[in-house]
Amino acid sequence: MSALVSTIEIDCPPDKVFAVATDPHRYADWQRDVVGVRMTGVSTFVTTRRFAGAKRAMTQEVTRNEPPCSFAVRGVDGPVRAHASIEVEPLDEGTRSRVTFTLDFDGHGVGTALIPLVRRQAARGAPVSYANLKRLLEQSP
Repeated sequence: MSALVSTIEIDCPPDKVFAVATDPHRYADWQRDVVGVRMTGVSTFVTTRRFAGAKRAMTQEVTRNEPPCSFAVRGVDGPVRAHASIEVEPLDEGTRSRVTFTLDFDGHGVGTALIPLVRRQAARGAPVSYANLKRLLEQSP
C-alpha cells in the first residue's frame, strides 16, 4: 500500500509552521491522539498515543531535520512503526505555507496484521490533526 499523503495551505510563514509542526512537545496541541511526549535523547522521543481505546507508547527517531523545509521521523520499536515526514513550501513570498504530510507504517510480528486497521484509523484521524495545526497557527499572533 502507498503512504497516506495530505497537503494543506496555512496562512503563516514557513519558519513558524515548521517550528510548531516539528516540535514533539507541541504534538499534543494539534495531533488529536497524542497524550504526551517524552524526549529520550537529542533526536529520539517517546510519543504516547490513544489507539483503539488504549494508550500506546512508541519511540521515534528524527531522521531528517532541515528547517524550515523538511522533517522526518521513523518508529524504532513496537509491532507497528510509523514513518512520517513534513515538507513546508513558502507561498506568496513567504507569507503563507503549503505543508505536505506523508505517513506510512511498517508491521513487525503481530503488527503486520494490524497495519490495515492502523492505516484506516490514520486516514480518518490525520486530516483532523492537520486541520487543528492550521487552526492553531492561523489563530496565534
